[in-house]
Amino acid sequence: MQAVEISAFGAPEVLRLCERPMPVAGAGEALIRVSASGINRPDVLQRSGAYPPPPGASDLPGLEVAGVIEAGDAEALAQAGLKLGDRVCALVAGGGYAQCCVAPVGQCLPVPEGLDDVAAASLPETFFTVWSNVFDRARLQAGETLLIQGGTSGIGVTAIQLAKALGATVIATAGSDEKCAACLQLGADHAINYKAQDFAAEAIRLTDGRGVNVVLDMVAGSYVAREVECLAEDGRLVIIAVQGGVKADFNAGLVLRRRLVITGSTLRPRPVAFKTAIAQRLREQVWPLLAQGKVKPVIHRVFPAAEAAEAHALMESNQHIGKIVLTWA
Repeated sequence: MQAVEISAFGAPEVLRLCERPMPVAGAGEALIRVSASGINRPDVLQRSGAYPPPPGASDLPGLEVAGVIEAGDAEALAQAGLKLGDRVCALVAGGGYAQCCVAPVGQCLPVPEGLDDVAAASLPETFFTVWSNVFDRARLQAGETLLIQGGTSGIGVTAIQLAKALGATVIATAGSDEKCAACLQLGADHAINYKAQDFAAEAIRLTDGRGVNVVLDMVAGSYVAREVECLAEDGRLVIIAVQGGVKADFNAGLVLRRRLVITGSTLRPRPVAFKTAIAQRLREQVWPLLAQGKVKPVIHRVFPAAEAAEAHALMESNQHIGKIVLTWA
Protein backbone atom coordinates (compact mmCIF):
# COMPACT_ATOMS: atom_id res chain seq x y z
CA MET A 1 0.00 0.00 0.00
CA GLN A 2 0.97 3.64 -0.27
CA ALA A 3 1.58 5.66 2.88
CA VAL A 4 3.10 8.95 4.00
CA GLU A 5 6.07 8.48 6.30
CA ILE A 6 8.32 10.76 8.32
CA SER A 7 11.69 10.25 6.61
CA ALA A 8 13.51 12.24 9.33
CA PHE A 9 12.41 14.67 12.02
CA GLY A 10 12.11 18.20 10.71
CA ALA A 11 10.14 20.59 8.52
CA PRO A 12 7.10 19.56 6.45
CA GLU A 13 9.36 18.48 3.58
CA VAL A 14 10.42 15.37 5.54
CA LEU A 15 7.00 13.85 4.79
CA ARG A 16 7.21 11.58 1.76
CA LEU A 17 5.06 9.08 -0.08
CA CYS A 18 6.31 5.51 0.34
CA GLU A 19 5.33 1.85 -0.02
CA ARG A 20 4.55 -0.09 3.17
CA PRO A 21 3.29 -3.63 3.85
CA MET A 22 -0.44 -3.93 4.37
CA PRO A 23 -1.33 -3.98 8.07
CA VAL A 24 -3.19 -7.01 9.42
CA ALA A 25 -6.16 -6.73 11.76
CA GLY A 26 -5.83 -8.71 14.97
CA ALA A 27 -8.29 -9.60 17.70
CA GLY A 28 -10.76 -6.80 18.31
CA GLU A 29 -9.56 -4.85 15.27
CA ALA A 30 -10.82 -3.79 11.85
CA LEU A 31 -8.84 -3.20 8.66
CA ILE A 32 -10.08 -0.04 6.95
CA ARG A 33 -9.51 0.79 3.28
CA VAL A 34 -8.87 4.50 3.79
CA SER A 35 -10.45 7.16 1.59
CA ALA A 36 -9.45 10.18 3.68
CA SER A 37 -7.12 10.96 6.58
CA GLY A 38 -7.53 13.91 8.93
CA ILE A 39 -4.56 16.10 9.87
CA ASN A 40 -4.11 17.25 13.46
CA ARG A 41 -1.61 19.27 15.47
CA PRO A 42 -0.12 16.14 17.12
CA ASP A 43 0.90 14.96 13.63
CA VAL A 44 3.00 18.11 13.28
CA LEU A 45 4.57 17.50 16.69
CA GLN A 46 5.34 13.88 15.78
CA ARG A 47 6.94 15.00 12.51
CA SER A 48 9.19 17.41 14.41
CA GLY A 49 10.25 14.71 16.88
CA ALA A 50 8.36 16.11 19.86
CA TYR A 51 5.55 13.55 20.13
CA PRO A 52 6.59 9.92 19.60
CA PRO A 53 3.86 7.33 19.00
CA PRO A 54 2.91 5.22 22.02
CA PRO A 55 4.37 1.69 22.32
CA GLY A 56 2.92 -0.66 19.75
CA ALA A 57 1.50 2.07 17.50
CA SER A 58 2.52 2.55 13.87
CA ASP A 59 5.36 4.96 13.21
CA LEU A 60 3.27 6.48 10.41
CA PRO A 61 1.52 9.72 11.41
CA GLY A 62 -2.25 10.11 11.36
CA LEU A 63 -4.80 9.81 14.16
CA GLU A 64 -8.09 9.65 12.24
CA VAL A 65 -9.35 8.02 9.07
CA ALA A 66 -12.52 7.31 7.12
CA GLY A 67 -13.18 4.52 4.67
CA VAL A 68 -14.63 1.02 4.31
CA ILE A 69 -14.14 -1.99 6.59
CA GLU A 70 -12.30 -4.54 4.46
CA ALA A 71 -11.49 -7.21 7.06
CA GLY A 72 -11.45 -7.72 10.79
CA ASP A 73 -12.58 -9.57 13.90
CA ALA A 74 -16.09 -10.71 12.91
CA GLU A 75 -17.28 -11.19 16.49
CA ALA A 76 -16.05 -7.77 17.63
CA LEU A 77 -17.59 -6.13 14.56
CA ALA A 78 -20.95 -7.80 15.19
CA GLN A 79 -20.94 -6.73 18.83
CA ALA A 80 -20.34 -3.14 17.69
CA GLY A 81 -23.14 -3.33 15.13
CA LEU A 82 -20.68 -3.18 12.23
CA LYS A 83 -19.84 -5.49 9.32
CA LEU A 84 -17.54 -5.82 6.33
CA GLY A 85 -18.28 -3.17 3.73
CA ASP A 86 -19.55 -0.59 6.23
CA ARG A 87 -18.36 3.00 5.86
CA VAL A 88 -16.75 4.11 9.10
CA CYS A 89 -14.51 6.74 10.59
CA ALA A 90 -12.05 5.78 13.29
CA LEU A 91 -9.69 7.15 15.89
CA VAL A 92 -6.26 5.50 15.77
CA ALA A 93 -3.02 5.87 17.72
CA GLY A 94 -1.01 6.15 14.50
CA GLY A 95 -0.90 4.86 10.94
CA GLY A 96 -3.65 7.07 9.56
CA TYR A 97 -1.63 8.49 6.66
CA ALA A 98 -1.99 5.31 4.60
CA GLN A 99 -4.27 3.58 2.10
CA CYS A 100 -5.10 0.95 4.71
CA CYS A 101 -5.17 1.27 8.48
CA VAL A 102 -5.97 -1.00 11.41
CA ALA A 103 -8.23 0.39 14.13
CA PRO A 104 -9.72 -1.06 17.32
CA VAL A 105 -13.35 -1.89 16.54
CA GLY A 106 -14.47 0.06 19.60
CA GLN A 107 -12.93 3.22 18.13
CA CYS A 108 -14.80 2.87 14.81
CA LEU A 109 -18.02 4.79 14.27
CA PRO A 110 -20.41 4.64 11.32
CA VAL A 111 -20.11 7.58 8.95
CA PRO A 112 -22.96 9.91 9.96
CA GLU A 113 -25.84 10.00 7.52
CA GLY A 114 -25.34 12.57 4.78
CA LEU A 115 -21.56 12.94 5.18
CA ASP A 116 -18.88 11.94 2.67
CA ASP A 117 -15.59 10.35 3.69
CA VAL A 118 -13.68 13.65 3.69
CA ALA A 119 -16.11 15.11 6.20
CA ALA A 120 -16.11 11.91 8.24
CA ALA A 121 -12.30 11.81 8.40
CA SER A 122 -12.33 15.22 10.06
CA LEU A 123 -14.41 14.03 13.01
CA PRO A 124 -12.74 11.46 15.31
CA GLU A 125 -9.71 13.22 16.80
CA THR A 126 -11.45 16.50 17.59
CA PHE A 127 -14.81 15.04 18.61
CA PHE A 128 -13.25 12.44 20.92
CA THR A 129 -10.99 15.12 22.42
CA VAL A 130 -13.69 17.74 22.95
CA TRP A 131 -16.19 15.28 24.39
CA SER A 132 -13.65 13.74 26.76
CA ASN A 133 -12.34 17.07 28.04
CA VAL A 134 -15.23 19.54 27.89
CA PHE A 135 -18.10 17.25 28.81
CA ASP A 136 -16.50 14.37 30.75
CA ARG A 137 -13.62 16.03 32.58
CA ALA A 138 -14.89 19.63 32.83
CA ARG A 139 -18.59 18.62 33.11
CA LEU A 140 -19.91 21.54 31.05
CA GLN A 141 -23.66 21.88 31.64
CA ALA A 142 -26.46 23.60 29.73
CA GLY A 143 -26.69 27.21 30.87
CA GLU A 144 -22.98 27.48 31.70
CA THR A 145 -20.39 29.53 29.80
CA LEU A 146 -17.43 27.99 27.97
CA LEU A 147 -14.35 29.97 26.91
CA ILE A 148 -12.51 28.32 24.00
CA GLN A 149 -8.95 29.34 23.18
CA GLY A 150 -8.35 29.08 19.44
CA GLY A 151 -11.91 28.98 18.19
CA THR A 152 -11.04 28.37 14.53
CA SER A 153 -8.76 25.37 15.12
CA GLY A 154 -10.10 21.89 14.46
CA ILE A 155 -10.74 21.53 18.19
CA GLY A 156 -12.24 25.01 18.36
CA VAL A 157 -14.82 24.63 15.59
CA THR A 158 -15.92 21.34 17.15
CA ALA A 159 -16.14 22.74 20.68
CA ILE A 160 -18.13 25.79 19.59
CA GLN A 161 -20.75 23.70 17.85
CA LEU A 162 -21.07 20.96 20.45
CA ALA A 163 -21.28 23.38 23.37
CA LYS A 164 -23.95 25.44 21.62
CA ALA A 165 -25.93 22.37 20.56
CA LEU A 166 -25.97 21.17 24.16
CA GLY A 167 -27.14 24.47 25.62
CA ALA A 168 -24.03 26.37 26.74
CA THR A 169 -23.02 29.97 26.09
CA VAL A 170 -19.78 30.12 24.10
CA ILE A 171 -17.00 32.70 24.07
CA ALA A 172 -14.20 31.97 21.57
CA THR A 173 -10.84 33.61 21.04
CA ALA A 174 -9.11 33.96 17.67
CA GLY A 175 -6.20 35.89 16.21
CA SER A 176 -7.94 38.06 13.63
CA ASP A 177 -11.24 39.79 12.98
CA GLU A 178 -11.85 37.37 10.09
CA LYS A 179 -11.43 34.39 12.38
CA CYS A 180 -13.61 35.99 15.04
CA ALA A 181 -16.33 36.38 12.42
CA ALA A 182 -15.97 32.69 11.54
CA CYS A 183 -16.44 31.77 15.22
CA LEU A 184 -19.66 33.78 15.34
CA GLN A 185 -20.91 32.14 12.14
CA LEU A 186 -20.33 28.75 13.73
CA GLY A 187 -22.55 29.72 16.66
CA ALA A 188 -20.28 31.33 19.24
CA ASP A 189 -22.12 33.98 21.26
CA HIS A 190 -19.01 36.17 21.49
CA ALA A 191 -15.59 36.21 19.83
CA ILE A 192 -12.49 37.95 21.19
CA ASN A 193 -9.54 38.95 19.01
CA TYR A 194 -6.77 38.09 21.48
CA LYS A 195 -4.29 40.22 19.54
CA ALA A 196 -6.39 43.34 20.09
CA GLN A 197 -8.09 42.67 23.45
CA ASP A 198 -7.31 41.13 26.84
CA PHE A 199 -9.33 37.93 26.66
CA ALA A 200 -9.61 37.61 30.44
CA ALA A 201 -10.94 41.13 30.93
CA GLU A 202 -13.36 40.66 28.04
CA ALA A 203 -14.59 37.32 29.39
CA ILE A 204 -15.29 38.93 32.76
CA ARG A 205 -17.08 41.83 31.08
CA LEU A 206 -19.17 39.57 28.86
CA THR A 207 -20.32 37.57 31.87
CA ASP A 208 -21.23 40.69 33.90
CA GLY A 209 -18.36 40.04 36.27
CA ARG A 210 -19.25 36.44 37.07
CA GLY A 211 -16.53 34.82 34.97
CA VAL A 212 -16.76 31.71 32.82
CA ASN A 213 -17.54 28.23 34.09
CA VAL A 214 -15.16 26.26 31.86
CA VAL A 215 -12.04 27.15 29.86
CA LEU A 216 -10.74 24.86 27.09
CA ASP A 217 -7.06 25.75 26.74
CA MET A 218 -4.61 24.65 24.03
CA VAL A 219 -1.98 27.26 24.94
CA ALA A 220 -1.04 26.90 28.64
CA GLY A 221 2.09 28.92 29.56
CA SER A 222 1.26 32.51 30.43
CA TYR A 223 -2.41 31.99 29.56
CA VAL A 224 -3.05 29.94 32.70
CA ALA A 225 -2.77 32.91 35.07
CA ARG A 226 -5.33 34.94 33.11
CA GLU A 227 -7.62 31.96 32.75
CA VAL A 228 -7.62 31.46 36.51
CA GLU A 229 -8.55 35.13 36.88
CA CYS A 230 -11.58 34.87 34.58
CA LEU A 231 -13.02 31.64 35.99
CA ALA A 232 -16.25 31.83 37.99
CA GLU A 233 -16.68 30.13 41.35
CA ASP A 234 -16.38 26.35 40.97
CA GLY A 235 -14.89 26.96 37.50
CA ARG A 236 -12.91 24.35 35.62
CA LEU A 237 -9.83 24.87 33.45
CA VAL A 238 -8.93 21.96 31.18
CA ILE A 239 -5.58 22.06 29.34
CA ILE A 240 -5.20 19.87 26.25
CA ALA A 241 -2.02 21.30 24.67
CA VAL A 242 0.92 23.46 25.67
CA GLN A 243 1.67 25.55 22.59
CA GLY A 244 2.61 28.46 24.86
CA GLY A 245 4.92 26.47 27.13
CA VAL A 246 4.69 23.98 29.98
CA LYS A 247 5.34 26.35 32.89
CA ALA A 248 2.81 28.74 34.39
CA ASP A 249 2.62 31.12 37.35
CA PHE A 250 -0.88 31.81 38.64
CA ASN A 251 -2.71 33.07 41.71
CA ALA A 252 -3.21 29.97 43.85
CA GLY A 253 -5.27 32.05 46.27
CA LEU A 254 -7.96 32.40 43.60
CA VAL A 255 -7.98 28.63 43.16
CA LEU A 256 -8.74 28.26 46.87
CA ARG A 257 -11.28 31.05 47.21
CA ARG A 258 -13.21 30.17 44.07
CA ARG A 259 -12.85 26.38 44.47
CA LEU A 260 -11.36 26.05 41.00
CA VAL A 261 -10.31 22.85 39.25
CA ILE A 262 -7.28 22.81 36.94
CA THR A 263 -7.04 19.61 34.95
CA GLY A 264 -5.88 18.30 31.60
CA SER A 265 -5.37 15.18 29.54
CA THR A 266 -3.79 13.59 26.49
CA LEU A 267 -5.90 11.16 24.48
CA ARG A 268 -3.44 9.24 22.31
CA PRO A 269 -1.85 6.99 24.98
CA ARG A 270 -5.14 6.15 26.75
CA PRO A 271 -6.30 2.50 26.56
CA VAL A 272 -8.76 1.22 23.97
CA ALA A 273 -11.45 0.70 26.62
CA PHE A 274 -11.31 4.40 27.56
CA LYS A 275 -11.63 5.51 23.93
CA THR A 276 -14.36 2.96 23.27
CA ALA A 277 -16.44 4.47 26.07
CA ILE A 278 -16.07 7.92 24.48
CA ALA A 279 -17.08 6.47 21.10
CA GLN A 280 -20.25 5.04 22.62
CA ARG A 281 -21.21 8.40 24.11
CA LEU A 282 -20.52 10.15 20.81
CA ARG A 283 -22.66 7.65 18.92
CA GLU A 284 -25.54 8.14 21.33
CA GLN A 285 -25.41 11.88 21.90
CA VAL A 286 -23.47 13.56 19.08
CA TRP A 287 -23.88 11.43 15.94
CA PRO A 288 -27.63 12.26 15.80
CA LEU A 289 -26.71 15.96 15.84
CA LEU A 290 -24.41 15.41 12.85
CA ALA A 291 -27.09 13.44 10.97
CA GLN A 292 -29.59 16.24 11.63
CA GLY A 293 -27.16 18.93 10.47
CA LYS A 294 -27.18 20.65 13.87
CA VAL A 295 -23.41 20.12 14.09
CA LYS A 296 -21.34 20.18 10.89
CA PRO A 297 -17.76 19.32 9.95
CA VAL A 298 -15.73 22.37 8.98
CA ILE A 299 -13.23 21.55 6.22
CA HIS A 300 -10.74 24.25 5.30
CA ARG A 301 -8.88 22.43 2.53
CA VAL A 302 -8.37 18.97 1.07
CA PHE A 303 -5.01 17.78 -0.30
CA PRO A 304 -4.08 14.59 -2.15
CA ALA A 305 -1.93 12.42 0.10
CA ALA A 306 1.14 13.09 -2.07
CA GLU A 307 0.91 16.74 -0.94
CA ALA A 308 1.03 15.99 2.79
CA ALA A 309 4.00 18.35 3.19
CA GLU A 310 1.97 21.25 1.80
CA ALA A 311 -0.90 20.33 4.11
CA HIS A 312 1.39 20.43 7.14
CA ALA A 313 2.83 23.76 6.04
CA LEU A 314 -0.69 25.16 5.89
CA MET A 315 -1.45 23.90 9.40
CA GLU A 316 1.73 25.47 10.76
CA SER A 317 0.85 28.79 9.12
CA ASN A 318 -2.26 28.96 11.34
CA GLN A 319 -4.22 30.40 8.43
CA HIS A 320 -6.78 27.61 8.36
CA ILE A 321 -10.30 27.66 9.77
CA GLY A 322 -11.38 24.13 10.67
CA LYS A 323 -9.84 20.89 9.48
CA ILE A 324 -7.30 19.92 6.81
CA VAL A 325 -7.77 16.50 5.20
CA LEU A 326 -5.73 14.19 2.95
CA THR A 327 -7.39 11.98 0.33
CA TRP A 328 -6.28 8.70 -1.21
CA ALA A 329 -7.06 7.85 -4.83
